[in-house]
Amino acid sequence: MAGVFIKKSMSLNISYINLLLHRSVFILKIQYFSYSDNAKESNFKSPLESFKRKLSKGELRNDEYQLEIVKDLQTVYQDVNNYIPQKPSIFNKWIGKNKKKRKIPKGLYLYGAVGGGKTMLMDLFYDCCQMENKKRVHFHSFMLDVHSKIHNVKKNIIRDHSSNKLQPFDPIPPVASSITENIWLLCFDEFQVTDIADAMILKRLFSELFDRGVVVIATSNRSPDDLYKNGLQRGHFIPFIQVLKDHCKIISLDSGIDYRAKTASGKEKHYFIKGQEADKEIEKIFKYLCSMENDTVRSRLFNIKGRNVLFNKTCGQVMDSTFEELCDRPLGASDYIQICQAFHTVIIRDVPQLNFKLKSQARRFITLIDTLYDNKVRVVVSATAPYNKLFVSEGEEEYTDEKRMLMDDLKISHGTDDHKSNIFTGEEELFAFDRTVSRLAEMQTTEYWDKWEHHR
Repeated sequence: MAGVFIKKSMSLNISYINLLLHRSVFILKIQYFSYSDNAKESNFKSPLESFKRKLSKGELRNDEYQLEIVKDLQTVYQDVNNYIPQKPSIFNKWIGKNKKKRKIPKGLYLYGAVGGGKTMLMDLFYDCCQMENKKRVHFHSFMLDVHSKIHNVKKNIIRDHSSNKLQPFDPIPPVASSITENIWLLCFDEFQVTDIADAMILKRLFSELFDRGVVVIATSNRSPDDLYKNGLQRGHFIPFIQVLKDHCKIISLDSGIDYRAKTASGKEKHYFIKGQEADKEIEKIFKYLCSMENDTVRSRLFNIKGRNVLFNKTCGQVMDSTFEELCDRPLGASDYIQICQAFHTVIIRDVPQLNFKLKSQARRFITLIDTLYDNKVRVVVSATAPYNKLFVSEGEEEYTDEKRMLMDDLKISHGTDDHKSNIFTGEEELFAFDRTVSRLAEMQTTEYWDKWEHHR
């Protein structure tokens, strides 16, 4: 009897196991077909299809200029979908002359006036690319990271102990190698060159990146020929322009429409003209935001690259600051990035009307707004003038003592090309402030404020 019971028991167990196996196979089939459907859907979601879908939903306006750009992005999208980059090796370089050059998809450099939709189109393309080896980054942040990598590489340079001298060494190839280790599609927002340190390395850096099979998509307010315009020692930078043209299709988007300004309906109130009423309204906003934070109003100290930076008034992820705190002090993009990582809303009080006398502060304010915008951080501003009249191109004599000292340090003579560099004229700040005005307009809107949840 015991044997019969054991046999029946085993039979029941085998039947139960078979049932589980059938059920598992059934679930796997469902998951497989579900995955296949998702794969088909994501393959279907090309830039052109995504653009048309947004049009049909009323999320975008019908713009023939944007449509032409999307068609070019569609071509790049199809090229990168069928592209597998080969990492260069010593063997490949040795036989390179006799080997047929590998086909690398051509990227795209999109430039035009502010608010035309360049960033939106690039992000649409980026979201459609279904691969892990991609990165979307603000160009200024990218170059900060590059300089940090160069610094780290240089720390490990081997000294010639016999003479105690540094051996000749180029840090750019190992930096390019570290960038391309897991990335071959780079999407840059706001491609601009204002720093001589950036200008001097761009040709070498991007030549290395392109040789490693990187595909670049970039947006900019300037055409390639106008990059680093009137910059110090621009002659060393000019060869980079041809490198960029060789690897990217250059396209202009200039429909004459600033969609950011059009979006600002004026109903939302996050920008105030300085005064007693403005202070009251901002205080209300701050108290309301604080009520949703699990923290008290207190100062916060940040250690940024070995420097202590104190902000006097914060509450959780909300910061109530002043123009003096943010732009009078020698802060830069790395400091503003830290702010974006810590806060979802930043109040900027007492912004003065900016001119060439406040050129350093204006440059910081431009970088601050660019960084906050790129990270979708909410902004409340009180200023002495409306955002479209915040910068006036007057106020400084052509040669101040500060300028003369800088010219002496750089050994620049009057009448030379470098003497007319935008580091002295402020032309770059005046040009870039158009973008700041456009972004401040969009940052007032409910649509912009709602972007934080998606971005988070």
